Amino acid sequence: MAKAVNLSLRTIQRIWEAHRLQPHRIRTFKWSNDPAFAAKVEDVVGLHMDPPAHAVVVSIDEKSQIQALDRTQPGLPLKPGKYGTMTHDHKRHGTTTLFAALNVLDGTVVGRRMSQHRHQEFIKFLNAVERAVPAGRIIHAILDNHATHKHPKVQDWLADHPRWVFHYTPTSASWLNAVEGFFSTLTRKRLKRGVFTSVNQLEGEIRRFIKDHNGKAKPFVWTKSAETILEKLRHLPAASLQ
Repeated sequence: MAKAVNLSLRTIQRIWEAHRLQPHRIRTFKWSNDPAFAAKVEDVVGLHMDPPAHAVVVSIDEKSQIQALDRTQPGLPLKPGKYGTMTHDHKRHGTTTLFAALNVLDGTVVGRRMSQHRHQEFIKFLNAVERAVPAGRIIHAILDNHATHKHPKVQDWLADHPRWVFHYTPTSASWLNAVEGFFSTLTRKRLKRGVFTSVNQLEGEIRRFIKDHNGKAKPFVWTKSAETILEKLRHLPAASLQ
């Protein structure tokens, strides 16, 4: 740009700083073309903000292909004035999948680690959540549109468990699923800089993270109403809320 407008690099830098411009940074996004987008937003947000009485609301998803990565060389620790270091190259020691259900009412998480993420594993996880929730409570489950969650065998399981009600988020709207925030925190605090020499070690770290999380869990608080969200999206270019 400096060359194009015949200014020095420092002048361009000062202009960008003055206007708080960061042209090197970018965020990706994807519009949902779900024909029932607005209705699903209202349904899911309503569960977060005004959950039904005598019911449990859980946000469910799976984080698949979590890699047990070991570094080829030891990194240097963080020091005053210096970054910690980590080698770019790594060794792969296998993967695991974490199924998780975040209880919106108290913030606790039920998690199960499995080698695959097919409908069979998903049903096993649903059974684990079923056992964890006291009898007599209706279970409202918020899920995305992954094929595993809509498999015929899963639908058969749902028919056999009448206290369960599935609520699907709109397509391309994972931000409506509260458990995604839990996955993000897990990645940032334990996985991104972790060094794991085996899947067992990786799964042990995930298990400890869930235990630590549940020890200080707080209710999940959703602050923006469905009306506020939909109104904001209507004012964005090219938004489609049909």
